[in-house]
Amino acid sequence: MYAPPEKRNAEVFARIPEKFHMTDRQCDWTRTQLHGAQARTFLEGPSFDRDGNLWVTDIPWGRIFRIDPAGNVELVVQYDGEPNGLKFHQDGRAYIADYRRGIMVLDPTRGVVEPLLERARLERFKGCNDLFFAANGDLYFTDQGQTGLHDATGRLFRLRKDGQLDLVLDGIPSPNGLVSNLDETAIYLAVTRDNAIWRVPLMGDGTATKVGVYVQMSGGGGPDGIALDEGGGLAVCHVGFGAVWIFSPRGEPLYRIDSPGGLSTTNCAYGGEENKTLYMVESLSGTIFTARLPVAGRKMYSHASI
Repeated sequence: MYAPPEKRNAEVFARIPEKFHMTDRQCDWTRTQLHGAQARTFLEGPSFDRDGNLWVTDIPWGRIFRIDPAGNVELVVQYDGEPNGLKFHQDGRAYIADYRRGIMVLDPTRGVVEPLLERARLERFKGCNDLFFAANGDLYFTDQGQTGLHDATGRLFRLRKDGQLDLVLDGIPSPNGLVSNLDETAIYLAVTRDNAIWRVPLMGDGTATKVGVYVQMSGGGGPDGIALDEGGGLAVCHVGFGAVWIFSPRGEPLYRIDSPGGLSTTNCAYGGEENKTLYMVESLSGTIFTARLPVAGRKMYSHASI
């Protein structure tokens, strides 16, 4: 259907040091999500702060790491939770999609994680996965849990800057990473168990209409984290396939970046010089790898406080 995508070389930027590896324990998350396999770490949620530091989460062990531009890793906080997606607000705080506890907020200056939204209309979430800020300060996030083709009940929410919570879309078989298009008239949504990127057009009131498949993928486990570039193209992390794909604004595959080790390519973020370096995580090995791309990533900070 398309010409083979150009392959881009990846380089290792940083690894979680062995002193932080969990080698002697299990937890509920690893027993369920990894079918009992051991996880020294399971990285997710890469996001840059205003000083150019890269932050990543470690889901099963409730940890958040900061990695400086030289690749030095520091454990900032460990708390009683399962942090997955992470995005920085314009005010400097980090918002976290926590699988067990809902939406949390980290104050980096104090190293404290506090709850923001733990329930929707008095009901617990299935398991929050990822999030992003719209330009007006609204926060969109996915509620994935254990949903899939057998149980297509995952959800996409919007938390308005005034605190109102809206259900944008339900009936999703495993909603995962998400980002808006350039003019914020639609959401690109990684639907992992459908092995597809959905396009979710938004009405003026923020509700969804005419939802369809934007990119259909195959193999691996499905798309996980995604990131937008300044031209409207999409970086898609293909978990279980060990690669990250770069698609044009029309959905054409342009580049393929293979992981230098491991198949758990879960999430990515643009950063570095001119914002043209894509930073990607291989979760199980605790590795962050990079590739230089011709188009810069789009910076998506909100300009209003929640």
